[in-house]
Amino acid sequence: MTALQEQIVRAFEKIQLSEEGRPKGPVPINFGLVVFPGFAALDAYGPLDALTGLSTMLPLKLSILSEMLEPVSTKFPEQKLLGSDFGQSIVPTHKFASPPPLDVLIVPGGIGAADPSIQSAIDFVAKVYPSLQYLITVCNGAGIAARGGVLDGKKATTNKMLWWPETSMREQVKWVAHARWVVDGNIWSSSGVSAGLDAIFAFIAAIYGEEAAEKVSIFLEYERHRDPNWDPYAVLHGLPSD
Repeated sequence: MTALQEQIVRAFEKIQLSEEGRPKGPVPINFGLVVFPGFAALDAYGPLDALTGLSTMLPLKLSILSEMLEPVSTKFPEQKLLGSDFGQSIVPTHKFASPPPLDVLIVPGGIGAADPSIQSAIDFVAKVYPSLQYLITVCNGAGIAARGGVLDGKKATTNKMLWWPETSMREQVKWVAHARWVVDGNIWSSSGVSAGLDAIFAFIAAIYGEEAAEKVSIFLEYERHRDPNWDPYAVLHGLPSD
């Protein structure tokens, strides 16, 4: 083992949970991520990176779900108008038609979330939601859940730059304009893009314990926003008071 490998091992040892910090009862272990063409990378990879840190402390499983099993790219057509060819791809592990058992489902947003061709993702979220322990939406991924009727009668938030077109899609939702993230029952929704990180850390703290959330944040060198009502972007975009 090299000196660097030994240092990495010691780093992982430092972030292990104490006996007092370990969850006292059963916790969710089966996570799923919905992907579709044009999903936003940070919406997905931000929460996944935090959960990867958590997986060094507790046994977790991840499934990547899409309509087909071919690689799914973050690229979107509008990029070509600028002559850009820039994006990343992720390889699904399961089709929407044959999902594994899931405890928690994460739904990212992105430019592709507005494309009518992702109806299969909307239908999947609506179908699987009743069997989930928790649903987490990031950015305008809330619009996917909303169009499936999952958020009807629930409080939720979404991307503030896209607030009006997103919220007008489903007026049955109790949209909260000024919020970094919102929790209503077993549904967690975050504001735009990077807000997914703050939401997932709040989720980890609530479900797995504050010690786990704090140690993962140190591992990622990320300073958490702990106030769900902190939302300068709602002010920036002139959104009305709730």
